[in-house]
Amino acid sequence: MADSKLYSQDGKITCDKGILYSIVSLATKEIKGVARLSNSNLAWYKRMFSRGDYEGVKIRFEQNGTIKVDVYVDVYIGEDASDLAFRVQENIKNNLSGMVEMKASNISVHIMDVICDPIESGV
Repeated sequence: MADSKLYSQDGKITCDKGILYSIVSLATKEIKGVARLSNSNLAWYKRMFSRGDYEGVKIRFEQNGTIKVDVYVDVYIGEDASDLAFRVQENIKNNLSGMVEMKASNISVHIMDVICDPIESGV
């Protein structure tokens, strides 16, 4: 098979919602300065019972075929928040369009906490 993409009968690519979450999650974690994805946006009772599959990522599908993405992250101290958020947005946008040919109409990066790097602080 020469083409690695799988098309359905009507010519559209279909993929599981979990794949989109994985792409967004990995694209976010690739950025230098992101400590981890955060689930502090969830209520305490949802944190207790969540499986952690989609921790720190929310995806909403729009009528026009695009998606809206919210990413909740903890960052390392000393990072420029606006630059980091821009790099996360660009990486998510590029990964979504490159891997599954989907466009995000809006990518919001929410910085939930600032973490001191344990290696630099000597802990």
